[in-house]
Parts: sequence; C-alpha cells; structure tokens
Amino acid sequence: MQDALALAQNNLLSPMVLFFALGFLAAAAKSDLVFPEAVAKALSLYLLIAIGFKGGVIVAERGVDTTMAMAITAGFLLSAVIPFIAYAILSRISTLPRIDVAAVAAHYGSISIVTFVASTSALDALGIKYEGYLVAVAAIMESPAIIAALLLSRGEREASDPGQSDGLMREVLLNGSILVLTGAFVIGWITGPAGFEQIDSFIVDPFKGVLCLFLLDMGLIAGRGIQRSAKELRPPVILFGLFMPLIGASIALAGALAIGLDAGSAALLMTLAGSASYIAVPAAMRVALPEARPSIYLTLSLGITFPFNLIVGIPTYIWAANAMIGV
Repeated sequence: MQDALALAQNNLLSPMVLFFALGFLAAAAKSDLVFPEAVAKALSLYLLIAIGFKGGVIVAERGVDTTMAMAITAGFLLSAVIPFIAYAILSRISTLPRIDVAAVAAHYGSISIVTFVASTSALDALGIKYEGYLVAVAAIMESPAIIAALLLSRGEREASDPGQSDGLMREVLLNGSILVLTGAFVIGWITGPAGFEQIDSFIVDPFKGVLCLFLLDMGLIAGRGIQRSAKELRPPVILFGLFMPLIGASIALAGALAIGLDAGSAALLMTLAGSASYIAVPAAMRVALPEARPSIYLTLSLGITFPFNLIVGIPTYIWAANAMIGV
C-alpha cells in the first residue's frame, strides 16, 4: 500500500498532472485562458506521431512474436466486451436513456491515447520497461467499441436513420487520430533504429514539454465541461465514471497475466482498458448516435475519468501490475 501511495504522490506532483490541474483551476476561476484550435490540434498530432513512431521502432528492434499477437488480440477483445459491461452497469444504476448509455459505453470500451502517453511517461520516470507494440494495441482498440455501441442501440438507430452505417464506417476508418497513430507506428517499424536516429531530437526531447501544454488545454476543456454539465451528471453517473476504469483495468490485468506480459506492458494494457475516449469516439458518435448528448458522454470521459486516471488510475495500475507480476 505504501508503494501505491508513493506512486500516486509522484504522479500527482509530476509536471504533466500539475499543468492539467492548472488548466482545470483556470476554468473554475473563469479565466479567459484559451488555446487556439489550430495549436491544440498541432499538439495532438505531435503526440500521436511521437508515440506511434517510437512504438514502431521498438517493434522493429525486437521483432514480431506470439506474445505481441496475443496482446493485440486481447486489446481487440477488451474493446469489444467492455462496452457491454459498461452498458449493463450504467443502465442499472442510472435513468439515462438507452441511446445515452450506449454512447457512454462506447467511450469506455475505446481508449484515451493521452492517458496512454501519460502512463508511458510515468513508467519512463520510474525506469520500468514496456513493449512498444502496445501502440498497435491502442490503435486496434478504437473501432470495436464503436461497433458495440451500434449493436447496443440498434433499435433507436435504425428508427432514426437506417442508412447511416456507410458514413460511420468511413468516419471510423479515416479518423485522423487513428490514421496518424497507425501511420507513425508503421513508419517507425519500416525505418527502425536508423530512422529514429534521424529525428530523435524532434520526438524525444520536446515530448514532455508538449505533453504539459496539451494537458493544460485538456484541463481547461474538462473544467469548463463540468461547469456546463453539472446539472445533468447525477451522482450515480459520476460514480460510474470513477469505478468503471477500475473494472476495465482489472479485466485487462487478468488478460495480461494470461498471456504473460511484463509488468510495464501489463500496466499499459490496464491503462488502455481503464481509459475512456474523448477524441475518436465522440467524432464517431456524432454520425452514429446524433441523439446522444455530448454533455453526458464527453463530460463523463474527459471531465471525470480522465483526471481520475491521471491522479489515481495510472499509479494504481502500475502498482497492481508490479504487485502481481513484478518489475
């Protein structure tokens, strides 16, 4: 338990989390601080390129093996199954309409790449190694959750617009964040260590500074989202946003143990399963479930679960992985 508290304290006092807190407090104080949309998108693209490229280089160095294939399969299954678990829980503890519950479930089956990046930074700071192919696992975990949401809301969706599936599949397959992350991973895989040497000064040294700026913007967005949606998020829904990450991470830990992942990689798989999307899935939900309310699903994933994972979740996942597997 002392190890878990020490991890939580280290993460809480990290520059990345403190910049998120600064943005959140600025929003609470109704500051006029704002990031231009173009700047926010540029920061996001940089993080996706850096984490994807580094992951591809690591895979190029170590090669493809059975464990990697099993990890990718585990990620796919987690993303497909967790939405049904989230739907069952939220529909029992809340009075939200089915369409909103399905949209929320999709967010919790998918992943937050920024939470994943924050977890890799925490592992790096602790000197805990992990496998680069977890980037590929992250990329594969976006789409199954969206498809699960369509199945969960099939009746309402067909009644409102029976011909929207084509537009949705295009949205999923060509989503910018998935495309850049996967593309950077493939480029890193193709070019390997030689390619890494050519651009390491671009993707290594500035990385944490860019992450601080991005999380400052995320703090602003999360704080303002909670202010706007405070009346719509009832206590049971808020509690769901706090406990669902732990449920998803626990399932992922069992999977990591079954396929033999090391502690660092297990912690990252837990982070992916315990995170909630606030980029790719909201974009898809606008096409798939236009009746669902962003004030519910986006505020819950970004305003509740995201800060929970930064402060409590990531240290807990690392501690649990170390306790069950060992460094």
